[in-house]
Amino acid sequence: MMKNCKGSLRAKKLLDEIGFDEITDLPMKLFVSGLGATLVEEKLDNSDGKIVRGKSKTLIKVNSEIPYESKKRFTIAHEAGHFLMHDKIEVHNENSNTLNWFKNTENQLKKGLQEWEANDFASELLMPEQLFYAETKGKTFSPDLVKDLSERFKTSISSALIRCVNLDIHPLMIVYIHNGVVRNWDKSSSWRYRIKECTKIPPPYDSVALEYLNAGYDFIYSGAEKAQEISKSTWCELGRYDEDTDFFEYCIPTKQYKTIISVIWEK
Repeated sequence: MMKNCKGSLRAKKLLDEIGFDEITDLPMKLFVSGLGATLVEEKLDNSDGKIVRGKSKTLIKVNSEIPYESKKRFTIAHEAGHFLMHDKIEVHNENSNTLNWFKNTENQLKKGLQEWEANDFASELLMPEQLFYAETKGKTFSPDLVKDLSERFKTSISSALIRCVNLDIHPLMIVYIHNGVVRNWDKSSSWRYRIKECTKIPPPYDSVALEYLNAGYDFIYSGAEKAQEISKSTWCELGRYDEDTDFFEYCIPTKQYKTIISVIWEK
């Protein structure tokens, strides 16, 4: 199934209209003002962001309690996508569900379509495709590369990682785990292995994801050890004559939301 690209196309058009290659160093308050809206940072209960349309003014709100500036930027960019593409939205709240890429695949025929588009818009706006390719050209995929990309574009590590998958920077499989259960997975277009049926169950017994789950979402590996060796058969089906070769698995746990994002690639 072809992915909906309305969001990324709108972001590219916007950057062209304002004459910017990127907005990495542009204050988000100034960016939102340039769109004709007003950015308000305040404490929001059970919400990361909100868009409120009035008769003459639109407010884009972001929760001041969000501890990471990179997440605030993505939330604001997501709301800006709603503002530019979804004019029928008058009041809308964002939380960990609406900002979650993985829930949107199964919900695209339902209300998740607009959330996918807003995420796609935010991703292209904050990590423009051409610049992202330029930053990764000739480089080997690794946790350090993902960290460098997140710092370069002032986004979260998970956002940079998902961008790597969507732009097919390297053959990658990515898994989303919530409350100890695999909820969904995605893969880059160049990934060539058959993935095991793993949704709606805990991660495999020999996976790095299960180690993080058992550790209560604490970080247990650092530095070069973030990429742990696993077997191909941990996440992939083996054919009759397939060799069980070495792969890598790298996990990003978030204790606050009880989530783990796990990325797998061939050694």
